Amino acid sequence: MAITKITIEDGCTGCGLCEQIAEGIFEIPSDVAVVKAGADLNANEAKIKEAADSCPVTCIKVA
Repeated sequence: MAITKITIEDGCTGCGLCEQIAEGIFEIPSDVAVVKAGADLNANEAKIKEAADSCPVTCIKVA
């Protein structure tokens, strides 16, 4: 299934784990994670799912 949307819900602690796992997708410019503009979601699907599954506060949602 192709990823069409990533949502970072309230509660992100900005721990940086998602950025470490999928650095081409996530970044932490301030206190919370964001998805990088223009990120290729389909080419990084496995890393995105790993980052979502590894999030300690389960705030990364993938659709």
